[in-house]
Amino acid sequence: MRLCVKCVLPENFPGIRLNKAGLCQYCLQSRADGRLQINKKRYRERFESLLSEHAGKSGYDALMSYSGGKDSTYTLSLLRQEYRLNVLAVTFDNGFLPDQTFRNIRRITESLHFDHLFFKARFDVLREIFSGCTREDIYPATTLRRASTICTSCMAIVKFFSLRTALEKQIPFIVFGWSPGQIPLSSAIMRNNPQMVRAMQRALFEPLAKLVGDRIKPYFLEEYHYRNASSFPFNISPLAFLDYDEKNILAHVRRLGWDPPAEVDANSTNCLLNSFANVVHRQKHGFHPYVFELAKLCREGYLTREEALEKLHQPEDQRTVDRVKKKLGL
Repeated sequence: MRLCVKCVLPENFPGIRLNKAGLCQYCLQSRADGRLQINKKRYRERFESLLSEHAGKSGYDALMSYSGGKDSTYTLSLLRQEYRLNVLAVTFDNGFLPDQTFRNIRRITESLHFDHLFFKARFDVLREIFSGCTREDIYPATTLRRASTICTSCMAIVKFFSLRTALEKQIPFIVFGWSPGQIPLSSAIMRNNPQMVRAMQRALFEPLAKLVGDRIKPYFLEEYHYRNASSFPFNISPLAFLDYDEKNILAHVRRLGWDPPAEVDANSTNCLLNSFANVVHRQKHGFHPYVFELAKLCREGYLTREEALEKLHQPEDQRTVDRVKKKLGL
């Protein structure tokens, strides 16, 4: 199968166009732009301006959606060590976090002196959601470009539970540890508003409700959350505009006491379910669910093409995949 000669997007990726030289349209566009560093500096300045305006006015300066992986651990440390913020770290336990991830979370939150909440959703609901996503793609086809259906469902709960918690505690920022490959710079600082959130919730809530009914309601917003538009927080993804180097990040978090789990796949540092989701996605669609992220990291110089290909070609641990399938009753 042909791949873009600069990034790693395959010719069967949705909407891809490879020219005669073997370049995809995304690489051609990035070559024509060339303003990434200037724009990143502008976003850093905006972030720091927002902090000076909003930090210190609530019990917590920010809510960190903390997965326990390397990128979210690094982001959490920046919030404390670089920006001196009082952060509430919130972790969603989807039933598939390795034991090492739990140890990492406890170690990091204690050493960096953060308040921390674990949110464990009822597993019968999650099992029905993840099993249902194995059978069918419940979201529009465009979502398949960026993540597997299973991961999209998991992150829907993460995002809306985080937003619900931030609204109830009047926290002005929700921070995510997305890599520059996972989120465009244009979305790295985004003010939530009721109209936008309603539309986003509808797009995610309705497919999930078809699988599990009203049992999904506690994880999303209710009508009273929409009453005060001025209380809606900003979503912030600092790694999209701050320096990002995977090797340096790994070295940094390991100095903090973070150790990588052994059972996870090459594109996750915190979740066993991801391995199974990758396998399902490749079998259904013929391309890796992380290829868009890795291709973007290649285009922007964060990864070499060879490093990206290595991540894409490393097989998932079959014992982990079987363990997940057994727990899901498949």
